[in-house]
Amino acid sequence: MIHKYMLNGYRIVMDTNSGAVHLFDEIPYSMLDYLNDSVPDTPPQEMLTALGAKYDESAVLEAYEELKELYQCDQLFSSDEYEKFANMMTNAPIKSMCLNIAHDCNLRCEYCFAAKGDFGRGRMLMPLEVAKKAIDFLIEKSEGRHNLEVDFFGGEPLMNFEVVKETVAYARSIEKAHHKNFRFTITTNGLMLTDDKIDFINREMSNVVLSIDGRKEVNDRLRVRTDGSGCYDSIVPRFQKLVATRGDKDYYARGTFTKYNLDFTDDVLHLVELGFDQVSVEPVVSDPNLSYSIQKEDLPVVFKEYERLANTIIENRKAGKWFNFFHFMLDLNQGPCAIKRLRGCSCGNEYIAITPEGDIFPCHQFVGDDNWKMGNVMDGSFDMKRKNLFALANVYSKEDCKNCWAKFYCSGGCNANNSQYERDIHKPHKIACELEKKRLECAVMIQAALAE
Repeated sequence: MIHKYMLNGYRIVMDTNSGAVHLFDEIPYSMLDYLNDSVPDTPPQEMLTALGAKYDESAVLEAYEELKELYQCDQLFSSDEYEKFANMMTNAPIKSMCLNIAHDCNLRCEYCFAAKGDFGRGRMLMPLEVAKKAIDFLIEKSEGRHNLEVDFFGGEPLMNFEVVKETVAYARSIEKAHHKNFRFTITTNGLMLTDDKIDFINREMSNVVLSIDGRKEVNDRLRVRTDGSGCYDSIVPRFQKLVATRGDKDYYARGTFTKYNLDFTDDVLHLVELGFDQVSVEPVVSDPNLSYSIQKEDLPVVFKEYERLANTIIENRKAGKWFNFFHFMLDLNQGPCAIKRLRGCSCGNEYIAITPEGDIFPCHQFVGDDNWKMGNVMDGSFDMKRKNLFALANVYSKEDCKNCWAKFYCSGGCNANNSQYERDIHKPHKIACELEKKRLECAVMIQAALAE
C-alpha cells in the first residue's frame, strides 16, 4: 500500500508498511498510476504507451528500473508484517495515570468536553486519601515497570493545589522502596498561578500544559470566567513567567481552534510572539450541532490553513527562527515501536483516569459515562475484561483503519472520540481521521523542504 500526493511542489510517496518516504521526479511519480501493489519485471504496456507519448523512452525505462529497485528492497508496495501480531496485543502493566484532582473549574469554556469542569458528576475536589490510594494502585498494577507517569488534571488542578503537593510528596516518599520513578505533569488554565505555584511546578513537574487559545479575541470568546468575562489578560503574564523560569523542562501552550477561528495559524504565531516556542493548537471535537463545531464542509478551509502553517514553519526555520508545532512532530527515521503503530492510544490498558471518588475510567475523556467505569481504587476493584478490550483495540480490529495509508501513524485514532461520536471504539471518528491525514501530509512535506 502506498500514498502519493503533491504538496508545495513536492511529489511525495509514502509506503505504508515499510514507513519509507520518497520524493519522486515527474516520470516515476506518474508511473505509480499504472501499478497496483507491485512492480512487475516488465513494464505494463499501457504505461509505456501513455508515458512514451510525453517522455523519452530511455528516461521512462530508467525510471522504471528505479521503481523496481525500491520494490525489491521492500520500500515500495512492501508487504504487511504487522497484521500477524494484531491478535497478540494482550493487556500490559499500567504505566500512566490521569488524576482528576478537581472536578471543578474557575472557567466555563464553551467547548469543554468535561461539562465545564465537573464532568457531569457535580463539583468536587479529590481528597488526599483517594489520591494516595490511586498512587498505591498505580504502583501495584505497574508490576515491573520502573518509570511511571501521573498527570494532575481537572477541571482546574490548582483549585486543589495542596492535595497536588501532598500527592507528589507521598509518591516521592515511597517510590524508591518500590523501585519506581514518578514523572509528574499538570494542566492548568493559569488563573490561580502564583509565584509559589510556579516554583513548585517548575521544580516537580516534568511537563506542564498551559491552556490558552491564542489571540485575545479568540481566547476570550469561549474561555470565559464564571461571570462571562475573558481570562487572556490575567493568564498571559503568568504563563510567560512560568516559561521564563522553567529552564529546559517540557511545556506546551495548548489551544483549541473552532469554526470561529479557522485562521488558527494566526493564533499559533501569536503564541510564538508571546514567547512560547512549544505550541499545540488542536481542532475542537464536539457535537456537530453546536455553532462552533468543525463540520465536514469546513475541512477544505482547515486543510488550506494547515498548509499555510506548514509553509510558515518552513520559512521561519530557514530564517533561523524555531518553534515547535505538536501535530507536525514526526520521526521518519525510527518512529514508534510496533505496538505503538498498531495500538497507539494506551487508554484503558496502560493508561487510566481516576475521579475524585476514586472511580477508574479508561481515560479522562471517558469520565462521566458510567458505562465505561472500570472499578474503584478505594476497594481495589478493576475490570480486567474491559482492560483486555482496550488492549486488543488496534488498527486491524477497526475495519475503517485496515486499508488506510495513515494507520501506522494515527494508530486508530482516539478511542474516546470514537465511542462518543461513532458509538464504538472500533469506528474511527471521521472528521478526526481526515484532519490527522492532512497533518501527516504537511509534516512529511516540512521535512522534505527542510532537507533541501
